Amino acid sequence: MRAMTMSAPGGPEVLQWTEVSTPTVGDGQVRIDVAATAVNRADLLQRQGFYPPPPGASDIIGLECSGTVSEIGPGVDQWRIGDEVCALLAGGGYAEQVVVDARHVLPKPAGISLVSAASLPETACTVWSNLLMRAGLHAGQHVLIHGGSSGIGTHAIQICRALGATVAVTAGSTEKLDACAELGAEILVNYRTEDFAELVRADLILDIMGAKYLAQNIRALQPDGQLVIIGMQGGISAELPIAELLGKRGTVHATNLRGRPADNKAAIVAAVREHVWPLIADGTVRPVVYAELPITEAPEAHRMLDSGSVIGKVVLVVGAEAGEPVR
Repeated sequence: MRAMTMSAPGGPEVLQWTEVSTPTVGDGQVRIDVAATAVNRADLLQRQGFYPPPPGASDIIGLECSGTVSEIGPGVDQWRIGDEVCALLAGGGYAEQVVVDARHVLPKPAGISLVSAASLPETACTVWSNLLMRAGLHAGQHVLIHGGSSGIGTHAIQICRALGATVAVTAGSTEKLDACAELGAEILVNYRTEDFAELVRADLILDIMGAKYLAQNIRALQPDGQLVIIGMQGGISAELPIAELLGKRGTVHATNLRGRPADNKAAIVAAVREHVWPLIADGTVRPVVYAELPITEAPEAHRMLDSGSVIGKVVLVVGAEAGEPVR
């Protein structure tokens, strides 16, 4: 099969569409003929050599995909050959085929295309596992979402609004804040010109920045509030204002999704299927796709995401012939 490989860690130009060995299907696994995958910030880090796959995972980039089940391993009875699905991956999405734990596979949601479905698994599982399963989001809370126009942010806004929370977001331009408002965000903060800690008091904060925002996030917390850190775009080390955190009886969580045990991921996928998929089917939550590019244009997709211009997700279409434009 063909896959997007790297000659060495580096810039987008190191990505190459080449022939690789086809993975074999083991117990409890299925093979998916990939229709599309999506670009995540973690993909850029892996390409640069900063985010290696967990032990046993494919070294091919790609944390989610959509496609059609083409082979079923021993012990799998919940899927059939020909099923249209999407899947949460620990790696391997930038390829024509991927092998994945059958428990990490989801049916294509009703009402959206198979290509659009590629933008959902990593995003939906990250948002649900952190806001609901970890922090217990519920109606009436005030939630602050950093990077509101990102793939995670655009999905989180919709989930929070669907569950009755009030949403505040940070973003870096009027265009991005307007997009967040259209999805349901009510408090809009331009982080380039405004201090969110002066404008927002949140019961729950979903943070992608890490060190840079730590002190401000603690300031923005309500009493008994929770800060959930899922990214380190603003650095990896900062001083924690413990006295202020104690005074607010606050909680800081730091989590990731990729390295979780398979059973834990399976529980998250099952929860997403039960709670999020119906919201997508009835149109309450929709995938936000900024652009669809052929997989051979993965370098350009990485440049696009790195530029900061993207609202939502960038999807790479694998089903089209390599090198041909997608229509």
